[in-house]
Amino acid sequence: MLDNFKSYSNKKDNPPIFSIVIPTWNNWDILKNCIKAIRNHSNLNHQIIVFINEGKDDTLEWVKSQNDLDYVFSPTNVGSCYALNSCRNLFEADYMLYLNDDMYVLPEWDKVLYEEINSLNTKMFMLSATLIEPTDTGNSCVVKQDYGNGFDDFKEEKLLSEYKNLVREDWSGSTWPPNIMPVELWDLEGGLSIEYSPGMYSDPDFSKKIYEAGVRIFKSKGESLVYHFGSKSTKRLGKNTGRIQFIMKWGLSSKTFTQNFLRIGADHNSSIREASLN
Repeated sequence: MLDNFKSYSNKKDNPPIFSIVIPTWNNWDILKNCIKAIRNHSNLNHQIIVFINEGKDDTLEWVKSQNDLDYVFSPTNVGSCYALNSCRNLFEADYMLYLNDDMYVLPEWDKVLYEEINSLNTKMFMLSATLIEPTDTGNSCVVKQDYGNGFDDFKEEKLLSEYKNLVREDWSGSTWPPNIMPVELWDLEGGLSIEYSPGMYSDPDFSKKIYEAGVRIFKSKGESLVYHFGSKSTKRLGKNTGRIQFIMKWGLSSKTFTQNFLRIGADHNSSIREASLN
């Protein structure tokens, strides 16, 4: 498999703050939209690494033409676990951020996360942004507001004029992207577990791995907002039986772990107060 991965890195003039990894699978239009948002709405300098699965559309040629993008290319679709892990040798920043190609970061998204990082006196943390999604999936962690289901009907100007009204309180327990952690923590656990390929339940599995290593800060910032069109690649995938794999590996369900241990969706300050009383 390694012989099929082709990597390329552009020389950087300034050291990046985040190494942003974006797996993509023939989603050229929304990938361009995602990268445009990073370029336009970031306060800090970042490295952008694109993992290109197949590239049967114009993705590979377009990424090659951009002088600020690093990439890894696989001629076959290897899923998210192998994709993220194979990008490790390109990381130039101290912090690794995982972003999906169907996400659109909003102004100051990175400033909020970096300020939180600087307030922590530890490298044992996972932080994440808060998603805005067009449909109600029953996920209380997500802000529900419809600005389009894809690139063709994306109401970008309306979103940019209204997103500040969608800020929420910080909350506990996110396991999904966009999430960020120190590269040292990523290395400690060896990245995503490839037995979950192509990737279903690899997110909560990674959270469980770092929880076992002693991480207790799983915090999502309510002011760091990212619009999410929603599963533009996963809907096309043949999915692994991640729910069962998680139970067999850890002896409890992903739901039990995220609800009872990470207290997912709870107000972060309330979770801290309750934890201090127990």
